[in-house]
Amino acid sequence: MGLVLGIDVSTTATKAVLVDPGGGVRGVAGSEYAVAMPHPLWSEQDPALWWDAAQTAIRAALAHAGAAGTDVEAVGLTGQMHGAVLLDARGTVLRPAILWNDQRTAAECDEMRELVGPERLIAISGNDALTGFTAPKLLWVRRHEPAVWARVAHVLLPKDYLRYRLTGDYATDKADGSGTILFDLAARTWSAELLVALGLDPARFPPAFEGPEITGTVSRSAAGATGLVQGIPVVAGGGDQAANGVGVGAVSEGTVALSLGTSGVIFAATHAPLHDVHGRVHAFCHAVPGRWHLMSVMLSAAGSLRWFRDALAPGEEFGALVGSAGEVQAATDGLFFLPYLSGERSPHPDPLARGAFVGLSLQHDRRHLARAVLEGVAFGLRDGLELMIAAGMPRAGQIRASGGGVASETWRQILADVLQADLVMTSTKEGGAFGAAVLAAVGSGWFSDVATAAGRLVRTVPSASPGLASRAYADAHQAYRELYPALAPIFHGK
Repeated sequence: MGLVLGIDVSTTATKAVLVDPGGGVRGVAGSEYAVAMPHPLWSEQDPALWWDAAQTAIRAALAHAGAAGTDVEAVGLTGQMHGAVLLDARGTVLRPAILWNDQRTAAECDEMRELVGPERLIAISGNDALTGFTAPKLLWVRRHEPAVWARVAHVLLPKDYLRYRLTGDYATDKADGSGTILFDLAARTWSAELLVALGLDPARFPPAFEGPEITGTVSRSAAGATGLVQGIPVVAGGGDQAANGVGVGAVSEGTVALSLGTSGVIFAATHAPLHDVHGRVHAFCHAVPGRWHLMSVMLSAAGSLRWFRDALAPGEEFGALVGSAGEVQAATDGLFFLPYLSGERSPHPDPLARGAFVGLSLQHDRRHLARAVLEGVAFGLRDGLELMIAAGMPRAGQIRASGGGVASETWRQILADVLQADLVMTSTKEGGAFGAAVLAAVGSGWFSDVATAAGRLVRTVPSASPGLASRAYADAHQAYRELYPALAPIFHGK
């Protein structure tokens, strides 16, 4: 039985997925762990947790599939982006990894803009300096933990630490590497100009490979720990969003994906390194060779609905809550919700932005509030999509949707109406881990390229198309866009 293995090192768990040549998921398992927050704004993890969880997940997935390690022909990796894993010359972890959602580096972001120049930084990397990215984390460690920094020999991303434990090799992929914002986006490699400007030694950074390229093989010790077999090739893989793009088939220009989880992401493959000149959407290399992607990120998408449920309808099932929103008309009589409960990244890179209901009246009840939340998230996603189109991305007539939020028929219809595109669902729910397996399938020789693999392994089902409410939403969206500029002075205490 030929299988490929995709491993996803996420923030809360490591998942292992076994996929057969027909795209069927034969085995899946995960192992959870916690995030440490030792100080306000900090978010850290011990990388040993990822390795321990990977061993458990791989063995459990093999058992679920009724498979042996000899059945696995290749391994693909994905995981949380932007984390900083620091190792010494012997490969020993020097401190807990600083994660993507850590917010301690505001001063270092300003330092990067000063050292490089804000316009030049965006022109090279495709992105502004934000606290979530890897580069400012390195500057923070250099400033605040000089004894640790003096011992750093290797800088890895989370999934690449797992690669090191599996193979003994130091490597990354171009998608995850570009998420450090130390990449030359167009050249698809580390930027000598940025590294020099920031005083970072290029010898500390691993070589970067295309997503399906083989970077090493499973070692004898890793085989014993995981149940795999020594010598199985391990491909480069991709950061979680790029791998998820592969997993839903967003691998060629004109293909757009929507992931609606706690955060909300609009993802589009591009044939050229496009970027927004103000850095309001992210621009990274794709895990597909010779491709890039644009990405708009909302911090509180389905997270807004969870907040609403917990605050105003505790104990209510999400299905019932969203179903009640379907009982009232679209664009509910001038009621709007701003979904900036955790600040925002796209289209407003503003950590001080806040959520708000605007336009409440006596005629509104909980159903109207619930619908306003669903619509507010959709409007925010539309804002990001418009920025991506303005950056040069072709407008798409179809969007591939995934994530827990699109389980709701009501929300899917709102999204189709607001985004003015057909929504389709994919056949698998395994996200980035499935995409990592697709990349492994290419690396193993099952397919000649990623586009062919995705075309064979990823299947879609029509879900929602724009309806009569589209015109009302187009007008409401124009009003929605005026709210953030009007309220921003209040958010900033002016």
